[in-house]
Amino acid sequence: MTDLKEYARQVIQIEAKAIAAMADRLDENFDRAVSAILECQGRVIVAGMGKSGLIGKKIAATFNSTGIASFFLHPSEAMHGDLGLMRSEDILLLVSKSGQLGEMDLLVSTARRLGVAILVLGGSPGSELCRRADIVLDCSVDKEACPNNLVPTSSSTAALVMGDALAVALLKARSFSPSDFAALHPGGFLGKRLLKRVSELHHVDDELPLVGPQAGMKEMILQMTSKRLGCVLMKDARGCTGGIFTDGDLRRLAEKHDDFYRFTAKEVMIANPKSISCEAVLDAALALMEKHSITQLPTVDENGLLVGIIHLHDILKSKLV
Repeated sequence: MTDLKEYARQVIQIEAKAIAAMADRLDENFDRAVSAILECQGRVIVAGMGKSGLIGKKIAATFNSTGIASFFLHPSEAMHGDLGLMRSEDILLLVSKSGQLGEMDLLVSTARRLGVAILVLGGSPGSELCRRADIVLDCSVDKEACPNNLVPTSSSTAALVMGDALAVALLKARSFSPSDFAALHPGGFLGKRLLKRVSELHHVDDELPLVGPQAGMKEMILQMTSKRLGCVLMKDARGCTGGIFTDGDLRRLAEKHDDFYRFTAKEVMIANPKSISCEAVLDAALALMEKHSITQLPTVDENGLLVGIIHLHDILKSKLV
């Protein structure tokens, strides 16, 4: 029996080689394509037939998810009324391996009549479709991964990757941030994590494990255990975070001093602890905890005054990580 895994490896290698070759062919047309979409006052209309059409749908979805207004227009449906969706301020992005006009002819003619710029992700740069385009991105491949060199495999992957390259270049050019992404994906896992505020999860008022500077070790331990946050906090004279003392600090203190009960809060508190704004997004709190290997963060208002505390367990219980 033929080793199918080896055959699969060949498919992957053929497609990987095709993508690498396409990267080497990038030229000024790519810059022109990015500039044209950045300057577009309308939508990016993506069209293609068959497998190219499926790739086009994914490209349109990626554009939308990164803030570029886009939709997929099926060439056949366009000939039966959907051409009315096209506006002069739009850009027409066509995906085609063969470059044959076929059902694309009417789309191209309408775009020309309306003054719509035409961008082609083409597998045959010398084709009639590419000759009628304003900008052509070369997505040609030496061969398909199919043994008969027929089934769109390498070619469809090449078009998909070129679409991703465009989308990410546009994202970079527009300084599209994680928060921008979250705003377009509020119902998704990442969106919730990037939009949810620290103030929605932190502990305040009676839940705050707070002690005064002269508090003894017994009071500190009772606060630490009753509030179940693994630490106690102290305010300074201004109402800012004067210090933090964690259960880890307690263990280290007990290991070093047999008479650790003699210390007061002021003597053992870690001054200037890391803190975070109440209005910061949850993802920022998580990143700060990971960076400094800590599990608690005091939360402060816009004036830097201590308001509450958030624990890593609060974030874990929210099921947003």
